[in-house]
Amino acid sequence: MVQQPMSPNQVPNQPEQSAKMYLPRSSESENLKKIRHTASHVMAMAVQKLFPKAQVTIGPWIDNGFYYDFDNPEPFSDKDLKAIQKEMVKIINRKLPVIREEVSREEAQGRIQKIHEPYKLEILADIKKEPITIYHLGNEWWDLCAGPHLENTSELNPKAIELESVAGAYWRGDETKAQLQRIYATAWETPEQLAEYKRRKEEALRRDHRKLGKELGLFIFSDQVGPGLPLWTPKGTLLRSILEDFLKQEQLKRGYQQVVTPHIGRVDLFKTSGHWQKYKEDLFPMMAEDEEAAAKEQGFVLKAMNCPFHIQIYKSELRSYRELPIRLAEFGTVYRYEQSGELGGLTRVRGFTQDDAHIFVTPEQLDNEFLNVVDLILSVIKTLQLGNFKARLSFRDPASDKYIGSDEAWNQAENAIRRAVETLGMDHFEGIGEAAFYGPKLDFIVSDALEREWQLGTVQVDYNLPERFDLEYVAEDGSRKRPVMIHRAPFGSLERLIGILIEEYAGDFPLWLAPVQARLLPVGEAQLDFTQNVAAKMRAFGIRVEVDNSGDRLGKLIRNAEKDKIPVMAVVGAKEVETNTLSIRTRASGELGAISVDEVLDKLKTAIANFDNF
Repeated sequence: MVQQPMSPNQVPNQPEQSAKMYLPRSSESENLKKIRHTASHVMAMAVQKLFPKAQVTIGPWIDNGFYYDFDNPEPFSDKDLKAIQKEMVKIINRKLPVIREEVSREEAQGRIQKIHEPYKLEILADIKKEPITIYHLGNEWWDLCAGPHLENTSELNPKAIELESVAGAYWRGDETKAQLQRIYATAWETPEQLAEYKRRKEEALRRDHRKLGKELGLFIFSDQVGPGLPLWTPKGTLLRSILEDFLKQEQLKRGYQQVVTPHIGRVDLFKTSGHWQKYKEDLFPMMAEDEEAAAKEQGFVLKAMNCPFHIQIYKSELRSYRELPIRLAEFGTVYRYEQSGELGGLTRVRGFTQDDAHIFVTPEQLDNEFLNVVDLILSVIKTLQLGNFKARLSFRDPASDKYIGSDEAWNQAENAIRRAVETLGMDHFEGIGEAAFYGPKLDFIVSDALEREWQLGTVQVDYNLPERFDLEYVAEDGSRKRPVMIHRAPFGSLERLIGILIEEYAGDFPLWLAPVQARLLPVGEAQLDFTQNVAAKMRAFGIRVEVDNSGDRLGKLIRNAEKDKIPVMAVVGAKEVETNTLSIRTRASGELGAISVDEVLDKLKTAIANFDNF
């Protein structure tokens, strides 16, 4: 894990966090895998004891627990979950051995047919390796499974297991197939770990960006508009603009040029890029002028990515090596047809804005330009006060057919990314199969205040799209050569970033980022003119300020400002008018007392410019 070049405990205006206990994930702990896999079988056995008509489908472990999908005639209730958990305790206390058995495919098929569980037959058909492994709980219950498991149910701690919820799920994730009931559960090594996990769940609810976004008036969703399509309120739009302006200024310093491209494009554009062939299921349906055009796949689609459009801008004129690198940047809104069950607030939407840029370089410029992009991403992470991150080298899986291009192109691109992380001495790990279909990536996986991981910034090396679009530049010797493309997005998307930041800060944005940086609280109508004049001065300096002229009592004015998480509050009474001061109260430092108006303005300007507190 790579640590930011600063301590998260010393970052200005970092939200206070209680001491956290490290909780291992299933992917990190072999023992947790065994606990959760065994607990899932105990749960399935308990369900079938209590509900004999329930059919078992799949039940994998996940990072914080496990789930099992059941086909049961009646929906499971909260009362049922309590009964299932009680039955699980009985099974655990019986100290049943967990027995692994290897059988032939024919034997497995025969056993499944005897118990009349057709879902198991489909699972069996998907298992390519033989022999088939079956796990038994004593001599009473079994399921197809690859493991791993504990040796005995007594190794489970019933006080470290909890059934959490029931949700609907389609068999195989296909909405045209049977709807099942998924029971989610969590299991840990100790009751203390379970208690810490539950505390974090409660904290996650407190920080939930969907709840806070509504309370702070940042965005809404409308059923009439459609799921996964956020509507940004004035304050939310301001927050987006602040982030956009911040990155645009950073890009301007680094030689980027802003462009704007359409929201739709011809299907042929995406056929050339390969997106139509490799990404079609994630695109919105094609818009065709008539049935004949539709049959010939001649129409338009909503763009799911910006790169083919930026390529057209590069290709609009013959480029010289003297012009390269060419850095084209756009906050471009793209559209992807995510399944409704996969949508989640701002972190998984159907329309989102990428802080996209595409850089066209000579092969000789590639390494240095890649390092410059990484430097920009690290600068963004630091300014946003995010704690720490991991760097993932997202490479292709050579056994998969989802990628385009030659082995030589892929090897060149992957080697460029390896050289970069080695030059920087950056800790990293490889994610085989995580590459884009056209090229490998360096992804930045950020851990938030609850130790959840999110992919934010990404930088990609691409030899394939320049080849597919026949891009050229005139080299120093007059010959025509092929540029290399770098795709990069420090934010990833504005929507996901804002969702993460709301939860990271618990809605308590740092001063520079807050949509409203200061709120002036006149005690009475007699102070209103003075307060409005002060507000006008603040606005003249670009400070985002509001005046609460509701006429409420001072206590309520302060409580409302606290509820709205305003960084700086200024009380204006008769004494403040007389002395040309403001009585300042901040969320970061509490009461600061009376300060002259001019000093308040200076302090605000300085703090905002330095990404600091008042």
